[in-house]
Amino acid sequence: MNEDDDLPRSANDPLSLLTKQDLDPFSVDELEKRISVLKNEISRCEAKKSFAVSHRANADSLFKRP
Repeated sequence: MNEDDDLPRSANDPLSLLTKQDLDPFSVDELEKRISVLKNEISRCEAKKSFAVSHRANADSLFKRP
């Protein structure tokens, strides 16, 4: 976990807005679609994170960084 995770987010931060959105008006189908979109976004974030970790490891080994 990042140290900045506990810091308050901007009121206009998309993640903050998403987590505060009222889910009551959504139908079951809309919730299923939302879940699908969020799962795809999680996969995209995980792929980016894996690339970044791998890229960093390659750079560290190239420059023999401890």
